[in-house]
Order: sequence, then structure tokens, then C-alpha cells
Amino acid sequence: MSLTSSTLLIVVVLATTLVFTAAVWLWPGLGGRGWRPVLGRVALVLTLQVLLLASIGLTANRSFLIYGSWADLAGKQQAAPAAGRGAPSGPFVRLLGRQPTEVRGGATPHVGGQIEKVLVQGERSKAVTPAYVYLPPEYFQKGNENKKFPATVVLTGYPGTEENLLGPLPYPKTAWTLAKQKKMPPMILVMMRPAIVPNRNTQCIDVPGGPLSETFFATDLPKAIGGAYRIGAGPSNWAIMGDSTGGYCALKVALQHPESYAAGVGLSADYKPEIDRYSGDLFHGNNAEEKRSDLLWSLDNLPQGKTSLLVTTSLQGEENYKPTQKFIEKVKAPARISSITLDHGGHNFNTWRREIPPTLQWIGSRLGTE
Repeated sequence: MSLTSSTLLIVVVLATTLVFTAAVWLWPGLGGRGWRPVLGRVALVLTLQVLLLASIGLTANRSFLIYGSWADLAGKQQAAPAAGRGAPSGPFVRLLGRQPTEVRGGATPHVGGQIEKVLVQGERSKAVTPAYVYLPPEYFQKGNENKKFPATVVLTGYPGTEENLLGPLPYPKTAWTLAKQKKMPPMILVMMRPAIVPNRNTQCIDVPGGPLSETFFATDLPKAIGGAYRIGAGPSNWAIMGDSTGGYCALKVALQHPESYAAGVGLSADYKPEIDRYSGDLFHGNNAEEKRSDLLWSLDNLPQGKTSLLVTTSLQGEENYKPTQKFIEKVKAPARISSITLDHGGHNFNTWRREIPPTLQWIGSRLGTE
């Protein structure tokens, strides 16, 4: 049972309620001084506390998505598997499996689209990491065999797993619904983590002597996915977005690589990398690269390309409100900036779920098709 599943939360909450009821009912009978009544009271209290903490923890995790899986919780996230059977097309993408989109008619690709789990290998970075690729129904419909589609890379925060972008943050379902309502064009989504190695928050930075995260997202990923699926050529067909750390990555890559992406979106984004035990030393004394990775410094000191950017924040509940206003002020032509500011929000899934539909519509209006 998934760590983020509704079923698990319901089971734990029900168990908590039942144990609480049992404690109230049995407590008078456990009032003696013998070892058995004492042991019974201790067992009831401990069981109730464990279940109560589990209920609170699971609820918080579903809102903030601190951990996306049991392996993530245990700190034992495994590296991506080294091989898979089949391939959509192209030497740098391997197909691991397929699953339907959770929409009406989702079991039929030309009605509900399809989600493919793939393994992406970076040609230059040599990174190997998993991703989910959502293909819209139009991709499979008769007459569209040669049609090319726009694509958006969607990144989680850190920690988090790419599975979070399928359910807790329902990107495929939202894209399917908006396209069906004619609010955005059919679009391919490439959903993954912003970290390209297990248990390290690389934050889209090329670490000296370490993971080449920026190279992977800026160069390798569009080439690999573009070679495996029917995606329009050139940056006008590519966008990148993410939340929290993933939002920082998306803005960094879009801002500094307009040759690869025409649009970038940061939902509740950071504007400089967070250096902690999860990141390790990202720069190894390279002060120039450290400055470049501060997006506010970058906007002031480096050329801005022809890229459309969107940032989101909240008047109340978000710590990034003031940095977001500074980011907006610093964006200059030929770059373009848009923003979404909620009255109330927080750094959590509930906020991002509200922002996903208008964000996908915004992206859809800025990407081309062939």
C-alpha cells in the first residue's frame, strides 16, 4: 500500500478511532494496581499515541509530500534500474512499463491517453534516471500518425518521487481535462524528480567532479525524449516547470537555456540552491558558478534570453513572497514574466493543485505545435 494512498490514511484513522473508543470503554476495568491492569493501560496509551502520530504524519505527508514512498521514508531510495524491455524509439530512452490515465476511458489510449514509465540516459551527463511520460489521446488517434506535439518537463520538489505527479498532483488528468475542454492544446508531459542521483539534491547544478544535473535537464533530456517521441523541434515546443526545489530548477534551466526551453514555471519556487546535508557541496569553491546559480544575481548580471517565465506565490502562507516580487522586477526584455499570487496558500500540495490548471493553460498558450 502506497505511503501517500488515501486507503492507508483511512485505515489508520479508523484504527485510531477504534482504539480510542476501546480505551474509553475499557479504562474503568483497568483501574487496579496489579501488573496486568498497569500493563493494559500502558499498552492502550502507547497504541493510541502511535496511531495518533501516524494519522497526523500521514495527513501532513499527503499535504506537504515530505516523502513519496516507503523507500523514500526509510532513506533507501534505489538507483534507477539499468535496463528495461522495449523502447518507444531512440537509443537514450528505455520503456519499463505502461499504465492507463485515470480518466474516463483511460484504458483506451486514443480516448484517455497513456502513461509510460521510462528510463532516460543522458548522452553527455551519463545520468540514468526514471520518468513518467504522459501521451495525450490525440497522440494515438487516426490521422495524427505524423503529428508532433509540444512537451513540458514537470519536476517534483525534494524529497519526492515522480509518482507524486500522477496522483497527489494530478498532472495527466488535469492536462487531459483541459485539452478536452479546449483550454489548452494536447501536450506531452515528462514527469520526474529534479535529482538525477539517489539521495542527493543536485538542484540542476553541474557539480564539479559529480553529477551533471544542469547538463542533463538542459541538453540531454530534450534530446533523449525528443528522439523517442513525436515532439516538435526547437525550444518553442518545450517548457519546464516544477514546485519548490523543482520550481527553482525549472526557472534556472529555462532562464539560462533559452536554446532548449521557451517557457519555465516555478510554483512556490526557491531562487537560489539550498546547501544542506541533502545537497552536499555543489560548487567546490567555484564562486562564479555559485553566483550564477543565484537567480536574482543571474537576472542582474547575465543576459536574459527570449524566454517566458511564470512564478507563483501567496500573500499569506508563503515565505517566498518578497523574493518572488524581486524576481518579477528583475526580468527584462527579451524575457517575459507572468505571475500568480494567491490571497492564501502554503508550501504544500493543496496550493499547487490550485495552480496547476492555470499554469498548464499558460504553458499551452506559449508553446508551438507542428
